[in-house]
Amino acid sequence: MFRFIYNKLKYYWLINSDMETAGEQGLDQSREEPKDSVLTGNLSADLEIIREIVGTSPDIKVHEFRYGQNSEIKGALVFVDGLVNSTVIIDGILKPLKLYKEFSDYQSQSITKSLDTVKQTIICAGEITEKHTAGEIVESCLSGDTAFLSDGFDKALVISSKGWEKREITEPQTEAVVRGPREGFTENFRTNTALLRRRIRSPKLRMENFTIGNKTVTNVCLAYIEGVADPGIVATARARLKSIDTDSIIDSGYIEQYIEDNPFSIFPTIGNSEKPDVVAAKVLEGRVAIIVDGTPFVLTAPLLFVESFQSSEDYYIRPFFASIVRMLRYIAFFLTIAAPAIFIALTTFHQELIPTTLLFTISAAREGTPFPAFLEAFILILSFEILREAGVRLPRPVGQAISIVGALIMGEAAVSAGLVGAPMVIAIALTAVAGFVVPEQLDSASIIRIILLFLASSLGALGIAIGLLGVLNHIASLKSFGMPYCAFMTFHHNMQDSYIRMPLWSMLKRPKGIASGDITRRAAVKPPPSPTYSSPSGSG
Repeated sequence: MFRFIYNKLKYYWLINSDMETAGEQGLDQSREEPKDSVLTGNLSADLEIIREIVGTSPDIKVHEFRYGQNSEIKGALVFVDGLVNSTVIIDGILKPLKLYKEFSDYQSQSITKSLDTVKQTIICAGEITEKHTAGEIVESCLSGDTAFLSDGFDKALVISSKGWEKREITEPQTEAVVRGPREGFTENFRTNTALLRRRIRSPKLRMENFTIGNKTVTNVCLAYIEGVADPGIVATARARLKSIDTDSIIDSGYIEQYIEDNPFSIFPTIGNSEKPDVVAAKVLEGRVAIIVDGTPFVLTAPLLFVESFQSSEDYYIRPFFASIVRMLRYIAFFLTIAAPAIFIALTTFHQELIPTTLLFTISAAREGTPFPAFLEAFILILSFEILREAGVRLPRPVGQAISIVGALIMGEAAVSAGLVGAPMVIAIALTAVAGFVVPEQLDSASIIRIILLFLASSLGALGIAIGLLGVLNHIASLKSFGMPYCAFMTFHHNMQDSYIRMPLWSMLKRPKGIASGDITRRAAVKPPPSPTYSSPSGSG
């Protein structure tokens, strides 16, 4: 049903897009964009073209100067203030050009030879490229580079000088662990790629760069291990990234919505993480990672449903306790989506299933409450969602106060006033706490909880069964980059890292269906060598 609705909406959207495109063709033709002119070699004319493209923005600097043996050559630097490292500009470009005095017979040299002299002998920088058009120069400068133009050169040298302020590497607040690495990704693109490269020092780690966004020109990197990642998944990710045509990419969430398989599903089919060790582990299993400039959240694909119940700390602690904690996450997810519905079904339709003593207690607690059980649960759930949203959006000290006031004072006051029963408050509180055990499915659990609540209030246990069956059917129909979303829930797949976590030394193969080619982690299971003891010499 969801696929049918999606196809219909997509059809109407394509029709409307074609009509809008046809109606805007006249407007597009009347717009005059600055032409991407080729450099002429006349410094004044070339700078005028650049000024026409960028306008009169005060942060875009054009520094004109003279250099050469007798300061007879005109030159200029174009850069964006705040995006460059001033030390590179002064010590790596300006000082060498002004102090270099071997420009003898400059006029008799060819343009190519003079440019090569500046590029290979004078300027000190890690990366220098040549650009021929004003548009390429402006694009490079907006990325943090510095362009060097000179009178008589029909090319510009673009020098790498990126040096804007950036956040230090700190522990991510969304993925806190007791044991494990404390570092997290930042908003800096090159820092994130370096963090991943430091974790995976294999020469087969490939990083393909893309530029997406007509206005933002955002750098995007597709990372994978050649020979481990499935070539089909890599090709799919590459094609979907290249097909994105939009004005802006502000966060990796934009990329996720453009390339996911099921945009109308409540379940996420693309993973994300702030921790380099998590992304590195997923890449080593055969997945691809998508790093987006300006955000610390790195996407990973394909994503399986069981990954929502896995944590990076599971692999740093003992396997037996990790398996128990993982099973607790499955129980918590079931409680967060079904606990209110089960409570309503039992108290409204199936009182005979409740022990007599407990039934009398619940009846006494609900005596005098003005609302039916369904409306009572719905109001409490809605109040909890409002308090959760307020706690997230408000500043941290105020948010903590709001949470305490909402959870304790308002709940106690509601029970004392007889608006709600204490058992209902306990059920909703258990539901709320259990939802935070599996944060990756928090959004989907909130929606499923409401659906099951309505079904339980109308059909009882039969409604809950119908709702859960519909959810399972929907999950079974989902795919992530061609991989079934619930693949590891079936017993013909590798079960060593799904419901339980087997010891690392027993995991010989990478996940079946994700990795391709080199799927062997280690050759065979080998027990640790037995210790050898030698008796101390001279002992009696």
